[in-house]
Amino acid sequence: MSTPVKLAVIYYSSTGFSAEIAKEISDAAAKAGAEVRLLKTAELASEAAVAANEAWAAHVAADAGVPEATPDDVEWADAVIFGTPTRFGNVSSQLKQFIDTLGGLWAQGVLAHKVYSGFVTTATKHGGQESTLLALYNSIHHFGGLVVPPGYTDPVKFVDGNPYGTSHADAQGSNPIGDETRNSARYQAERVVRIAGALKRGFAA
Repeated sequence: MSTPVKLAVIYYSSTGFSAEIAKEISDAAAKAGAEVRLLKTAELASEAAVAANEAWAAHVAADAGVPEATPDDVEWADAVIFGTPTRFGNVSSQLKQFIDTLGGLWAQGVLAHKVYSGFVTTATKHGGQESTLLALYNSIHHFGGLVVPPGYTDPVKFVDGNPYGTSHADAQGSNPIGDETRNSARYQAERVVRIAGALKRGFAA
């Protein structure tokens, strides 16, 4: 019997939307048979900046029990799903800083031959969802990793319309995550686990 896929879901979230998607992905992957680590990246903003935003401060408190990701978690994983809010159409500094700590593993070739995917949240409907995921995937190409996007490979993707990864526009915090986003997140998790499992079995053969 093959060993389960080891999946690290690594995200940054300021006000909780990315964290909620990460949890949906984590739960779906576990149901699909994966061994999952749900992990956040370190907060880089000052305490004063966080405290000045009620939603941000509330999420930091609510997320306190989630462990912070380390390079060891990426080395452990067969697959990694990264999540981030967009920042001017790009990856958040908190997630990017974590990715930048992986240079030692990259130099050893440890990041290659793994499966990677990503998800994103924005404040507005066209606020950089695709550009953020494409920017994230640039790093994966340098890793020698295998990008596994959801694509248009299931009816749920024709509903949300984003082949690059799960995405959600929170309308400045007023639009809660609904079934469209949750269905996309679950499908993305299942697809990543399925492809990573096939790859793992292939390498073992």
